[in-house]
Amino acid sequence: MQKWYQIFQRNTGLSPYIWVVFYILPFYFIFRSSAPYQMVFGSLLIVAFFACYVLSFVSKGWKVYFWTSLQIAISITMTLLFGYVYFSLFLAFFIGNIKNKVGFITLYTVHLVTTVVTINWGFVTKTSWFITQLPFVLVSLIGVILLPVTTYNRNKSDRLQGQLEDANKRISELVKLEERQRIARDLHDTLGQKLSLIGLKSDLAGRLIEENPSRARTEIDDVRQTARVALKEVRELVTQMRGTRLQDEIFRIRQILKAAQIEFTLEGDPEQLDISLMNENVLGMCLKEAVTNIVKHSSATACSIIIRPSRGELIVTIQDNGVGVPVNSFYTKGNGLRGMKERLEFVNGSMEITSSGGTMLTIKVPSSLKQPVEETPI
Repeated sequence: MQKWYQIFQRNTGLSPYIWVVFYILPFYFIFRSSAPYQMVFGSLLIVAFFACYVLSFVSKGWKVYFWTSLQIAISITMTLLFGYVYFSLFLAFFIGNIKNKVGFITLYTVHLVTTVVTINWGFVTKTSWFITQLPFVLVSLIGVILLPVTTYNRNKSDRLQGQLEDANKRISELVKLEERQRIARDLHDTLGQKLSLIGLKSDLAGRLIEENPSRARTEIDDVRQTARVALKEVRELVTQMRGTRLQDEIFRIRQILKAAQIEFTLEGDPEQLDISLMNENVLGMCLKEAVTNIVKHSSATACSIIIRPSRGELIVTIQDNGVGVPVNSFYTKGNGLRGMKERLEFVNGSMEITSSGGTMLTIKVPSSLKQPVEETPI
């Protein structure tokens, strides 16, 4: 909540000091007068206005209103005595930089009313100075009306933009924190109980291995089965955290190959897949890596992807008509195929590579996660 004494923004930049350059102008209006006392009095008014102007920027609370009131009084005096109405523009700029809404409206109203009254009084009294500089007086009056509102709204918009950026950063941090907490909860719920069970059964099997070998083998089998279930749940958890649909990946592949001027053909329906989201995610990453290699290394002009469902598995073939690569060098070139192989092994998949008149990569993933064959108890 904004405190009552915080009525002015902290930083106004260099603008107030740039305006000081225009303080030379009022001396022209003063020294054209023939009376020496008027020159002295006018010079003192200019110095007083300058001092009040600076004090208004460095003051806080009620002092801002006090110094601004003195500036308004000096502006009125300069207008009536010397026809110098342009101090009103300095005041208009200053008032527009006031942050407190009530203070802004109050000073804006007082300044506008006094300026309008003073200018009208000059015209009523038929002062020649006002008549000769009528266009500039009207411009000043328009500035008194518009400049404070424009400056106030711009400063308010800047403050709101800053608050919005701070809020967005805070929201981003909270989202990250909530995601970390969610992952921690999921991992705890998924692995905590099963790892504890594995530890307890392992200790029990260690104690029984000499006293009751048959019971110990049973406990080891339970440990093995619990570990498999834990691995399956971790896979499912990873799938929920990050999933890439194959049809989306095919769309991006089509764009990449089109940009590389490589003709692309697709056989099969990527939307009709009888595989888990985990396998689909791994398959999409492997396709992305394979197509990247084709674009970078193959010098191919055509690429085809064939999606073929088979009994218990999905077979995807990526083939190009490029230069081909010796099979023995596939996993030593640093081209990402080793990572593809490791991903596929994680979901019990496989891949085969042939290089003849181009390169053909065949990827196989199970329709559902295959469970490792349970070993026969010893």
